[in-house]
Amino acid sequence: MRSKRNLFLLSAFALASCSSNHEPGAVSAPVMKLDKPFAAAGTIEMQLEGGSYTVRASSDEHIRVSFAGNTGDAIADVEATGAHATLAIRNTPSNNFQAIVEVPATSDLTVHLGGGNLSLGAIAGNKDIDSKAGNVTIAIPNADDYSSVDAAVKVGDLKAGPFGESGSGLAPHVKWSGPGKYSLRASLGAGNLELKH
Repeated sequence: MRSKRNLFLLSAFALASCSSNHEPGAVSAPVMKLDKPFAAAGTIEMQLEGGSYTVRASSDEHIRVSFAGNTGDAIADVEATGAHATLAIRNTPSNNFQAIVEVPATSDLTVHLGGGNLSLGAIAGNKDIDSKAGNVTIAIPNADDYSSVDAAVKVGDLKAGPFGESGSGLAPHVKWSGPGKYSLRASLGAGNLELKH
């Protein structure tokens, strides 16, 4: 029992640390850091250091990155070869770093987040998302687009939306199968994971 309580306290501390990445107050206007053409229906892998991120569909076939808040010495870099791109955001400051990432509306996404907040918009394609701690929200316009869903949180809350019941505490986990062609895997160490319409 004590080990579970210690794990919960450790997770709460991790969440408190991550929450500092999204402090209220004045927000500077986003500053474009990167703009690169990239064809729709490709695969994009993201390595994101701690911060608050919004990933959304672009209106064209480009990958764009904008920074806001406390940008510090953060840098964005993308490498694209054919239908595969790798995006890295590094050297992010420890508080109030924000970024907006735009990708083609149909893209297979793999996102590795060091911790913080991630809001993933309505983007068609396969998704493989993992974060160490924080809050993750994934938009699901149509559940029938997916063939398989596997979502889990080690410690925290899981709101599965169209894919099943919500859970909280230690290791809430949802698996779901459907008629679609895309897969969704989401894994969060500590925090809140929400799949929503």
